[in-house]
Amino acid sequence: MQSIMKYSVLSATIIFGLSTTAFAAKVPEGTVLAEKQEITVNNGTEPQSFDPNQIAGGPESQVALQLFEGLVTADEDGNIIPGVAVSWEHSPDFKQWTFKLRPEAKWSNGDPVTAHDFVFAWQRLVTPATAAPYASYLEFLQIENANEIIEGKKSPDTLGIKAVDDYTLQLTLNNPVPYLVSMTAHPSVFPLPQKVIEKFGDSWVKKENIVGNGAYKLVDHVINGKIVFERNPFYWNDKETVIDKATFLAIESGVADVQRYRAGDLDVNNGLPAELYAKLKKEIPNEIFNNRILTTYTYDINHSKPPFNDIRVRKALNLALDRNIITDKVLGQGQIPTYVFTPPYINEGHKIQQPAYANQSMQERSAEAIKLLEEAGFSQSNPLKFTILYNTSEGHKKIAIAVASIWKKNTNGLINVKLENQEWKTFLDTRRQGNYEIALSGWGADYNQATTFTNYFLSDSSQNSTFYKSKAYDDVITNAYKIEDSEARAEAYAKAEQILADDFALIPFYNYVRVRLIKPYVGGYTGKDPLARVLLQNLYIKK
Repeated sequence: MQSIMKYSVLSATIIFGLSTTAFAAKVPEGTVLAEKQEITVNNGTEPQSFDPNQIAGGPESQVALQLFEGLVTADEDGNIIPGVAVSWEHSPDFKQWTFKLRPEAKWSNGDPVTAHDFVFAWQRLVTPATAAPYASYLEFLQIENANEIIEGKKSPDTLGIKAVDDYTLQLTLNNPVPYLVSMTAHPSVFPLPQKVIEKFGDSWVKKENIVGNGAYKLVDHVINGKIVFERNPFYWNDKETVIDKATFLAIESGVADVQRYRAGDLDVNNGLPAELYAKLKKEIPNEIFNNRILTTYTYDINHSKPPFNDIRVRKALNLALDRNIITDKVLGQGQIPTYVFTPPYINEGHKIQQPAYANQSMQERSAEAIKLLEEAGFSQSNPLKFTILYNTSEGHKKIAIAVASIWKKNTNGLINVKLENQEWKTFLDTRRQGNYEIALSGWGADYNQATTFTNYFLSDSSQNSTFYKSKAYDDVITNAYKIEDSEARAEAYAKAEQILADDFALIPFYNYVRVRLIKPYVGGYTGKDPLARVLLQNLYIKK
């Protein structure tokens, strides 16, 4: 086996898992800590589920990151560091990986965390009866037989994951994945407590039953109200954890979020409404964190619903949308207009180019959009009518209103849009069932590598609720997994992105910035994690 586990993190040399320091809150020398280590964070909305196998979006992931831990985790800047695993090796062809687990890792009930818990969790993830939103994630990891199991052609016990012994986990892949380690930080591949799940079934995630292996345990949950965490004394690195208690709130309104923050009810908020950004930047500049992250705001097109199966319609929608009005006038926080799905600043995304029409004048694009819509049979007396679906949010509503206005203006009334909002859980279900025409999608990276975006539009991806299917696209991505050279892979991802652009498969808007308000006494938050994770174990309260 060729080892890759030999590097330095914060002056602590890690060689085959031997560490001279722990990984948790990094409290600078001389910092005086507050006696009361409690924090309140707005998580934005009520999570759909606490079950890592049922995670679909950001609110769920933020909760899972506190209650569970995978083979690896992340520091305050988003760097990958050891979690349950202390070391790992891979074969020269990157098709077999072996992880050594730390014997001191325990569940919150005191039971040891073993390799068998990962085997159980990963097999459960791809079992068809689980209906996991992220079942395809193991296909993206290229785990042997994952696809066949998801399709019901093989049994879960044939999955390419094996507990060699209690503390040795072995993965067998169909194709090389040199960046596999970073992918194992995702909540969908966290270990699960088999005995607890078998005892309580779907009720295992209730506050009185749930057992996790993360830095925190769940002590209270009021639906649409609050989620309360306390330190897990059985967590392997509890001695380096500082925050004793944390409360997540489910405040969807951006204005209410800011009001609660300024009233002292929140220590960390969830974002800033565009209309308040300039005011707050002037009044409390030291409390605003504004960082670019790996997320693209798009409108997904339901390819199964006419007339959106007509490329002329999809092209017209893309041409007629002035992204700069959204980023500069509606938002104005540093968002970056984009016409592609994958952020070019992601690892191995640097060869991705914006399509040619991005450089055309709005007048030229509008003229072409009108021509395409007329060719497709639309007119001012028979405009293209459809509904934009978005999850409840003042910000999403403002963008949708602006987009509807831009489309109508730039096509001389050939597009007529209605708006519909749904609360988060219903919104996710509606998208998954395909009961929409155009729907908001804010796709954030699951790991810092281009495939976290390119895999989304694969024909058999469990995340692809657009019903877009392209053999040419599938072939490019499938073949990219067989490429060992990073630059050659980057070329493949650029080619795939070009196929999406040529098909006008979706409507990309802009790349996110993550804007948060953080109280000055909260330490350990840098905002530099490109995945915008907030791990409570990295935070502390200063006096």
